[in-house]
Amino acid sequence: MKITYKLNDAEAVAKQLLRQVKSKTLLFYGDMGAGKTTLISAIVKALGSKDYVSSPTFSIVNEYRAMDHIIYHFDMYRIESIEEAYNFGIEDYLESESWKLIEWPNKIEDILFDDFDKIELELGTDNSRILFLE
Repeated sequence: MKITYKLNDAEAVAKQLLRQVKSKTLLFYGDMGAGKTTLISAIVKALGSKDYVSSPTFSIVNEYRAMDHIIYHFDMYRIESIEEAYNFGIEDYLESESWKLIEWPNKIEDILFDDFDKIELELGTDNSRILFLE
């Protein structure tokens, strides 16, 4: 699936994306500024959370509450090794039935053992965003 959109359409794209994914683990790939956190914010809202979404760059993981579930938002940008991920308990998060939205997942791909959906974001020439869902 490929979607080209403007950032102000992120909420509609999030709803469309949630209808297409096959898992609760979403991996977000893309350069800095591609719109990963913006799209994740729209997804968290579409899942029913009223929490404020911000990038967990320094905390590594943020937790949001929705009606009857928890959403975990990870930013692995600052992770240097898989050992660092194990040190904060990544395996407990990955084994949970909760939604897991992971930015910069290439740093932990070797320990992803469950089903997941890959979402690639690119910046278009007209400041649009291009989403590819694998």
